[in-house]
Amino acid sequence: MAVLLLLALRVRTRVSVEALALTVLVTYVIQGLLGAGGYSPTGVLAVTLFTVVVVVGTALRGRREARAQLVEQTTLTAEERTRRTLLEERSRIARELHDVVAHHMSVISIQAQVAPHLVENPPDELKENLAGIRENALEALTELRRVLGVLRSEHPGPGEPAGPDGGIAGHAPQPTLDRLDALVENTRAAGREVITEINGERRPLPPGVELSAYRIVQEALSNVLRHAPGARATVRLTYQPDGLEVEVVNGRPTGPAPPSTGAGHGLLGMRERVAMLGGTMTAHPWHWDGFKVTAFLPDVPPADAPGTARSTENTTDPRGGTS
Repeated sequence: MAVLLLLALRVRTRVSVEALALTVLVTYVIQGLLGAGGYSPTGVLAVTLFTVVVVVGTALRGRREARAQLVEQTTLTAEERTRRTLLEERSRIARELHDVVAHHMSVISIQAQVAPHLVENPPDELKENLAGIRENALEALTELRRVLGVLRSEHPGPGEPAGPDGGIAGHAPQPTLDRLDALVENTRAAGREVITEINGERRPLPPGVELSAYRIVQEALSNVLRHAPGARATVRLTYQPDGLEVEVVNGRPTGPAPPSTGAGHGLLGMRERVAMLGGTMTAHPWHWDGFKVTAFLPDVPPADAPGTARSTENTTDPRGGTS
């Protein structure tokens, strides 16, 4: 019985059945054909127990394999969900990059082409400089299209999902910090208390920085609505000489969070944006079951950006303190 149980647990069902059949045959030969005087037959009981052991061992092995397959499938599903989320975020960044940068580069190219015609007898040096500006703008547009092609290498194509502002994500106007008040009011309309603080002298920032800051606040407030029922949130923007610091903090929720149907990868999208701008970001629990998201977006990306920015949990910002 022990040998059959080990076989059933470790080998295929066919091998276990063959071993059981061989055991039954040996039992029949020894007891039924050879026999012995003055013995008590136990073959039927033995064969029954052998069969039960093989069935139980096969069932346990099948359950173990099914559990292993389930774990593997769950892991693959989580990886696929993460990959899909990152691809969707890359496509969204590509759309926004096109709207923010390509438009301005096209305007520069057209203005450089038209400028010589606005001046009577423009000097040759001016024409050459304007021609160089136009040529550089066109080269930048070519490189931008190449980068966008890489970001959209696995673009979902037609039927892409609608953006968070409504409408088709690829054609919706891209928001900036000018629409932050409307975003906060929408959160307040959902029954949450939101406090907005702006520190430092407010100034225009590059479109990519303002767009990323808006998206970070948007995603952080969405997480508060989903995962922190009844919690008060604070949105704090700090204008610094070298960039913008965005901080969203929520307090302790007043009740259990409802089940979430989302992919749960909003923080990944935030980190993608921050890394692209060469900034830093942290997201970690805060006092008394709260949560804090802080991101620093540099006004001028460092020389090694993008792709080398730090984006870790509980990272100490070089300017001092935790960011």
